[in-house]
Amino acid sequence: MKKVEAIIKPFKLDEVKDALAEVGIQGMTVTEVKGFGRTGGKKEVYRGSAYVVDFVPKVKVDIVVPDSMVGDVIDAIEKSAKTGRIGDGKIFVVPVEEAVRIRTGERGEDAI
Repeated sequence: MKKVEAIIKPFKLDEVKDALAEVGIQGMTVTEVKGFGRTGGKKEVYRGSAYVVDFVPKVKVDIVVPDSMVGDVIDAIEKSAKTGRIGDGKIFVVPVEEAVRIRTGERGEDAI
């Protein structure tokens, strides 16, 4: 099993959710986050004063999937979240050692 973590632009969430549903994803966790990458945020002007917005609002989508689905999930996220502009986000894939469904006690891939 793998955990796919995607940091995306907030307005792309619905498109990503729909694309993931098309490849068979039934559940996910979504968190509102803030951060910055190589660009280090962006410069804004407020009432004539320039300042730097260090942390840009983003959305983090977490999905745990069987190893066989990782490629389809990454492709779906990449295509649906892409705008072609700076700040489109990142996708990370990390191994998951165990999963347990609390209600039923199912373990491993049965729990996801």
